[in-house]
Amino acid sequence: MILDHVRVFTEDKKFTDGGIVIKNGRITEIYTEGNCPAADGEEILDGQGMYAIPGLIDLHFHGCMGDDFCDGDREALKRIAEYEASVGVTAIAPATMTLPVEELEHILCVAAAYKNGVHSKKEADLVGVNMEGPFISRVKKGAQDERNIIPCDTEVCDRFLRASEGLVKFIGIAPEESEDSVSFIRAVKDRVNVSLAHTNADYDTAMKAFEAGADHAVHLYNAMPPFVHREPGVIGAVYDSKHVMAEIICDGVHIHPAAVRATFEMLGEDRMILISDSMRATGMPDGSYTLGGLDVNVVGNRATLASDGTIAGSATNLMDCMKTAVKAMKIPLETAVACATINPAKSLGIDAEYGSICPGKKAHIVLMDQELHVQKVIKDGELL
Repeated sequence: MILDHVRVFTEDKKFTDGGIVIKNGRITEIYTEGNCPAADGEEILDGQGMYAIPGLIDLHFHGCMGDDFCDGDREALKRIAEYEASVGVTAIAPATMTLPVEELEHILCVAAAYKNGVHSKKEADLVGVNMEGPFISRVKKGAQDERNIIPCDTEVCDRFLRASEGLVKFIGIAPEESEDSVSFIRAVKDRVNVSLAHTNADYDTAMKAFEAGADHAVHLYNAMPPFVHREPGVIGAVYDSKHVMAEIICDGVHIHPAAVRATFEMLGEDRMILISDSMRATGMPDGSYTLGGLDVNVVGNRATLASDGTIAGSATNLMDCMKTAVKAMKIPLETAVACATINPAKSLGIDAEYGSICPGKKAHIVLMDQELHVQKVIKDGELL
């Protein structure tokens, strides 16, 4: 397949007029406008000047279309993967909730079995799992069930890693909740990325965690102390720890646009990762749903706990979050695309295969019109 007359998003985070050659599910060549190679029987798709961006990678979301990753069901995973691919999210690392350890083990076993199974091209690739719980803070539990919260534990972490057969890429902790959190980080950091998640840590405690080897921050600003001039908290520690990547939800509900813009200026675009944090209501009508066993009410793109109105994930997929970042939050398109493709691929350690349009990489490409509406999705070299 040849994608001709498109605006290609290149690895240097710029759009270049030209085209893309795809063979055997891989990108083999990128060429400039007017230099389309001989077709040699290949299908030529005229992109009509559309943007050609890499398939998006969502490394923190819970579900969509009525299904949740924590349902622990292979057919549900298939449906989730099909929906995500259909909206241009071609690689996924869904997140767990705070559930009993045995239940989490089962969920991870199901994910490993699904990963090892046979898939159609219309399913997004399962590239990891992001464990948001159970090693979190009761004070900042958000929409997590506090009955299942436990201190970080290397033995339990090992059980998760074994059950997932290496799929777990991030394990979240609240470092203030255990005197052994620094030892925990040092013990596991070479096998899994440690993130600060649902934490009430102060600046000094967060800095000790990052200095010990934690390298990720879960949905910045949400479920953590505020960034205050005398108490900079987790956010200040993230800024001072240049190796740390930070997730951010740009659904127009979780964070004010001015705060999003300020954060991009503060941390720099290379450290920001757009996530959706979407729940099972995504792609569904308004109504009552569940998240981690708790009842959630959804109106529009706002999801809140039925019990107290706490924001409970989002009802917006990553593609729409990226659009919101550009259109409502005034983040440059090139920056938003990189933060939904290149950066998550690097954070997951899969950038040799995913995250950018480059010869040798998987042909996961999304064509968007000038209004950023998805027109076509190409996965593994095939048009969905």
